Amino acid sequence: MNTWLPRRAFFPQPGIPDHEILEPGEIIRIGKDGLETLVKGRTDNRICSFLWIYTGYPASSYEGISVELVRERCGRFLAKNDHVEADLVAGVPDSGVGHAIGYAMQSGIPYRRPLVKYTPGYGRSYTPPTQEIRDLVATMKLVPVRAVIEGNRIVLCEDSIVRGTQLKNYTVKKLRESGASEVHVRPACPPLMFPCKYLLSTRSADELAARRAIRALEGRDIENVDEYLDDGSEKHQKDG
Repeated sequence: MNTWLPRRAFFPQPGIPDHEILEPGEIIRIGKDGLETLVKGRTDNRICSFLWIYTGYPASSYEGISVELVRERCGRFLAKNDHVEADLVAGVPDSGVGHAIGYAMQSGIPYRRPLVKYTPGYGRSYTPPTQEIRDLVATMKLVPVRAVIEGNRIVLCEDSIVRGTQLKNYTVKKLRESGASEVHVRPACPPLMFPCKYLLSTRSADELAARRAIRALEGRDIENVDEYLDDGSEKHQKDG
């Protein structure tokens, strides 16, 4: 029996010969006589930056660049451009933790854990196929630690804001209900304007929090969002 491999990219690693690497876009068939190339791969990699920001495992490296170190650097840059006064820095588990550690390293504000996962391997709230399941996961997965939260001003680092399900409806709400005096959200990723055709988690622009914010600012849906993509524009600052 032959096994078909979908299009995917494995990136060069030290000690692995080039001929053992599956290139971007390459399709091979594995049969009893070995490997057969059906479609040759491209030589250029088109890697998704979201791997470093959110979806990649912290111990992974892509194109020789560590996921965890990228997240720390993102947090450092967030702190460099920030002047908020706070008592502690926290990250939304799990991927927000690396960003928060970097923010704390740069700012000197102590890193603490006001939010912990219900179980270490609990799922991501943005990936389920329906909003009802996403809401359920978002409700259950994070547990607030009142002793750490109560009376404190918190910088909350997040990897990104996709729909805002977890952050707006549950995370900030739990911090407030546990007595946080201030919550300052700092996402590492710029506003997400377009759905990803390679994932099932976002299917349309309408469901993205950034597009809903633009709709609120403009009073209507607009097709051309170029001004909001320009990080030097006034509209980008309002949307961010």
